[in-house]
Amino acid sequence: MKRLPVLWLLLWICAVYSVGIYLFVGGFLLVRLEVNRTSTCGDVLQPGEESADFCRVRPRFRRAVLLIIDALKIDFAWFDPDNAAPRPYENKLPVLEETVASRPAHSRLYPFRADPPTTTMQRIKGFTTGSLPTFVDVGNNFASSAILEDNLIHQFGQVGKRVVFMGDDTWENLFPKKFHRSLPFPSFNVKDLHTVDNGILQHLYTTMVGDDWDILVAHFLGVDHCGHRFGPDHPAMADKLTQMDGVIRSVIDRLQNDTLLVVMGDHGMTDTGDHGGESQKETDAAIFLYSPSPLFSTPPSQNEPDVVPQTDLVPTLALLLGVPIPYSSVGQVLLPVFAPHGQTEGAVGGLSQLEALWINAKQVNRFLETYSSMAKDIPPESVSQLKAEFSRLSSEYLATVRQGRPPSPQLAASLQAYLTSVRDTCRATWARFNPLKMAAGLVILALACLACLVLSELSHALLREDGPGLRGPVAAALAAAVCAAAAQLSWRGRVEAAWCLAAAAFSSELLFLWRARRCGTAGAEKSWSVGAGRPTLRRLLAPHLLVPLLRCASLLSDSYVVAEGRAVTFLLFSLALSIPIRLNWDGLLLPPSHDPLKAAGILPPPALAPSTVRKEGVTLVACLGLLVGVLYLSLSFHACREEQGACQPSPFLSPLSRLQDSRLKNLHYVLSVCALALWTYLLRRFLRHYGNLNAASGTVFAARQVLPLLSVCLALSWAVGATPEDSFRNLAQLIVLAQLVLPRAAFCLVALGSCLIWLDPLTVFTKTRAAASTRGPPAPPCYRASTGISPEAELHHLIPQIYQRMRRSLDDGELSRGAEEAGRPAVEAYGLGTVYTAPLLLFCGLLGVGLLLLHPEGMALSFLLLLLEMGALLHIHASSTTLSGPRAACAGGFNVPWTTVVLWSLAATQFFHATGHLPTFPSIQWGAAFVGFPDGHTGTVLPACLVALNTFASHILFSVACPLLLFWPLVCEVRGGRAGRAGGEDGEDAVMEMRLRENPRHFSSALLQLSTRYLFILGAQVFASVCAAAILRRHLMVWKVFAPKLMFEASGFLVSSASLLIGVTLVLRVDVAVGRWFKRLIPDASR
Repeated sequence: MKRLPVLWLLLWICAVYSVGIYLFVGGFLLVRLEVNRTSTCGDVLQPGEESADFCRVRPRFRRAVLLIIDALKIDFAWFDPDNAAPRPYENKLPVLEETVASRPAHSRLYPFRADPPTTTMQRIKGFTTGSLPTFVDVGNNFASSAILEDNLIHQFGQVGKRVVFMGDDTWENLFPKKFHRSLPFPSFNVKDLHTVDNGILQHLYTTMVGDDWDILVAHFLGVDHCGHRFGPDHPAMADKLTQMDGVIRSVIDRLQNDTLLVVMGDHGMTDTGDHGGESQKETDAAIFLYSPSPLFSTPPSQNEPDVVPQTDLVPTLALLLGVPIPYSSVGQVLLPVFAPHGQTEGAVGGLSQLEALWINAKQVNRFLETYSSMAKDIPPESVSQLKAEFSRLSSEYLATVRQGRPPSPQLAASLQAYLTSVRDTCRATWARFNPLKMAAGLVILALACLACLVLSELSHALLREDGPGLRGPVAAALAAAVCAAAAQLSWRGRVEAAWCLAAAAFSSELLFLWRARRCGTAGAEKSWSVGAGRPTLRRLLAPHLLVPLLRCASLLSDSYVVAEGRAVTFLLFSLALSIPIRLNWDGLLLPPSHDPLKAAGILPPPALAPSTVRKEGVTLVACLGLLVGVLYLSLSFHACREEQGACQPSPFLSPLSRLQDSRLKNLHYVLSVCALALWTYLLRRFLRHYGNLNAASGTVFAARQVLPLLSVCLALSWAVGATPEDSFRNLAQLIVLAQLVLPRAAFCLVALGSCLIWLDPLTVFTKTRAAASTRGPPAPPCYRASTGISPEAELHHLIPQIYQRMRRSLDDGELSRGAEEAGRPAVEAYGLGTVYTAPLLLFCGLLGVGLLLLHPEGMALSFLLLLLEMGALLHIHASSTTLSGPRAACAGGFNVPWTTVVLWSLAATQFFHATGHLPTFPSIQWGAAFVGFPDGHTGTVLPACLVALNTFASHILFSVACPLLLFWPLVCEVRGGRAGRAGGEDGEDAVMEMRLRENPRHFSSALLQLSTRYLFILGAQVFASVCAAAILRRHLMVWKVFAPKLMFEASGFLVSSASLLIGVTLVLRVDVAVGRWFKRLIPDASR
C-alpha cells in the first residue's frame, strides 16, 4: 500500500484550501484604519476664533467614579413596584429608581446601547475611545492587545489626573502602564462569581475616602459570570444583584460634591446568560448618572433620549471633566447634563448645550477630514455631503456668536443631526474590504475544489509508479513564492506573506491540474465510463448531486442560514430515502421473480441469492427507519437563534447546576448516565461480536479497561459538577478537589487510550493448532529476492499468499470436523476481518466520550443519537453496496459512492446543530474552557482549544470516522452470500477487510478517493459561504448572518480536514502493523 503518497496528497490539498480561506478572510475581515493621533488642550479646532476649544472652561467635576457592572442589562435596572412576584433578576436594584425619583436634578437612568460585537474587550474600547469596533475585533476578546487610539484613560493622564483601577484584568492589557494604581483580578473563569467582586470591595471604600485619586474605575464581573454559569433566571443572580445594590448605596454615601458617579453595564445578556451578538437583549445595558451636586438643570421631560449610545459617553465625560475629546471619537454629547443656552451660571455651571455640541461637531469634523485623507473607504459623495453640511452649520453658528443674538432652536437640532449622520456613515462603511485578496482567495478556493475533484476521480492513476506526484507542484510553489517575494521587495520595499502564499498555491494548483490532465486522460475516461457515464440531464439531477448544489446555493439566503439545522435534517432524510427508491427502481431491492430460463441455465443466475437480497433489503429498510427516528429525536436538542422568535431552546442545553428542580435534575442525570453506559456497551458489543477483544494488545486493553473507566469518571464528574455550592458544607473542599481531579483524570484516560491504540493497534488473536487433513496444500514456496525485485515488492506479493494459505488451512480444518492428524500447522486468527475497523471505531468512541465531557450533561443523549445515526448510515451504505452488486464495482470494488459521502457530510452538519451549537458567536459554549480548570488559565491557547473541541465535536467525530465508509461493506459482507455459493458452486469466501490486503494499490486509491470526495464536499460548502459573503458584503444581514456563517464554515473545514488526516493516518498505522503481523507468520525457510 502506498502510504506516504496518500498522506502527501491529502496534506497538499488541505494546504491549498487553507491558503484560499486565509486570503479571503484577510480581505473580508480587515480592521478599519486606526488614526494614531491624539487631542491636546492646546488644539484649535477649525473654524473658530477661540485660542483653544478643549480645557478652556473650568470643569464641572474634579473627580469621577466609574462602576462598570459587567452585563448589567437594562432589565436588571428597572424597578416595578406593582410586580408582586418578581423573577430573580427583577427589582433587585431599587437604589437606582429610588434615587432618580427622590433626586431628579441629581440623577438619571437610561438604556445604554452597545455596538456589536457585545464582548467585553470591544465594549471597553468603545466607551473609552468613542470609536466603532469592526466585526473581526471579536476574535481578540481573549487576546487583548493595548489600545493605540486616543482614549479617555490617556487623556486623563495627559492632564495629570490620577487614574486608579480595580477589577477585570482586561483593562490592564488594554491600558498597560496607564494607571496611577492598578488592582487587576483574573477575569476568564466564568464559574468564579466572587473573586473579582470581593477583591474590588476590599479596596474600593478605603480608596474613595483617600485623596490619592481623581478617576476611580471599578469593573465588577459577578453578574456576567453568574449569567454565563446559571443564566439570569436563577437565585444566584438575585444574590449578586442585591450585592451590587448595596455597593451602589455605599458608594453614593461616600461621594463628595465635586465627584460624578457613573454606574453602567458594558453589554446585556440573552435569556441563557450569553452575549457577543447584536440582539437587543445583548446590546441594551443600563447607565446611571449621579452627583451630590445638581447634575441636570431641568427635570425629566419628553426631550430626554430614549437610548444613549455607548460612544456618547466619551465626549460627555471628556467635557464634564475638562479633558480633550479623544481624536477618533464619533460620539455626541449627552445634552441633558449640559445647561440650555444662557443658563450656565449658578449651581450647574460649565458649558452650555450649544457650546458642547459645537466643540463636539468640530472635533468630529476634524476626525472625518483626517480619516478621509488617509483612507478611501468612506464614499467621496458622503464625505462631500457631510463637509458641506458642517460648513453651513459653522457659518450659522459663528454668525450667531458674532452678532450676539440667541441661537435658533433648529441650530442645536441640526448639529445633533450632523453628528448622527457622521456616526451612521462611519458605521455603514467601516467594513474595509480588500477586493484583490478576496478575489485571490476565491480563485484559489475554486481551483482547490477542482483539484480535489480531479484527485478523487483519478486517484488510481495518480498513485501509479509513473504518476505525476507532488514534486513538480511543490517545486513550482517554492519558485513562485520566491518570485512573489522578490517582486514585492523591488516594488514596495517589503514582503507580505499573504501574496507569497497566494502565488505558491496558485502555481502548484495549475501545475497539478495540467499534469493530472496529461497523465490521467485514460483513467478519467475509465472512471467516467464506469462510475458516471455521460453527463445527461437525469444524471445532473441525481440526488447525490442535486442535494449539495441546493445546499450550497441556499447559503446565499439568510433565511436558510437561520433555519439550517432543520433544513439539513430534511436534506439528510431526503437523500437517504432516495437510496431504497433508486434500488427499487432498478429492481434490486426485492428478490427477483422465478425465471424458468435462469433455472434451466439458458440465462445466467442472479448475482445474489434471493435470501441475501431479502435480508439486505430488510436491513436497509430497518436502518432507514432507525435513521428517521434519530433525526426526529435530534431536533429536541437544538438551540435557538434570536431571529427564531417563538423558538424554545432545548432544556438539555442547560447544565445540571442550573436546574433548580431536584427531580428534574435527577431525571436528566439518570438519562445522561444511561446514554453514556449504552454508548460504552454498543462499542464493546461490536468489538466482542467480531472477536476483537481476545488479543493481548494495547487497543484491547483500552477497550476492556480504559473505556469503562473513562465512562465512570465522566459520570462522577457530572454528579460532582451538579452539586450545589451550599450543599455538603463539610465536604466542600473534597467537592472542589473532585471538580478539578475527575475531568483531568478523564482527559488523561482519553490520552492514554489514544496512545495505546496508536502504539499497538492490532486486535488480532492468533491460535496455532494441529490440522486434521492431509489434503492440505503443499508446503509454502520459498520466496527469495531476485535481481531487479526489491524485498518490499516481494513482501507485497507474499502477504496475500500467506493469507490465502491461512484461509485454506482453516477451510480444511473445518472439513475434517475434528478428525485431527499430524501433518501440517493450521492458524486461527480472531478479529482479522475487522482489523482496520476495530481500532478506528474504538478511537472514535474514546474521542466521543472526551468531547462529551466538554458539553452539558444532557448532551449525552444527543451523542448517543450521533452514534446510532453513524451506525444506521454505515449499514445503509453496506446494504445498498451489496444489493447493487456488480453495478457498484469500481476501483477494485472499494469505491464509496458520492451519495454516501454526501450523507456523511450532511450528518456532521446536522449534529453540529443537534449538540446545541449555532453559527453565531453568542451560542459558543464558553464553559467548555473551564472543564477541569475551574480556576482559569494562564494563557489563551488551551481554553481556545477546549472551546474549539466543544464547538466542532460533530465535525471531528464524523471526519475521524470517515474511513469506516470504506471498511463497513467489507465488514458486513459476512451477513450474506453470493448466489453461486448458495447454489453449491465454488465461490469466494467472505474475507471481509482482507480484501484490502489482497489489493494494496486499490486500497490506497480507494482511501484517497474517499478522503478527497469528503474534502470536496466540505470545500464546496466553504466556497459557497465565501461566495455568499463576497456577493452580499453590503447586505443588511452580512455581519449578523453571513459573516458568522463564513467563520464557522471555514473553521469547521480546518478542524474537519485535520481530523480526517488523523483518521487516515490511523488507518495507515494499522496497515503497517498488519504488514508486520503477516511478516511474523512467514516461516524462516520462505524468506
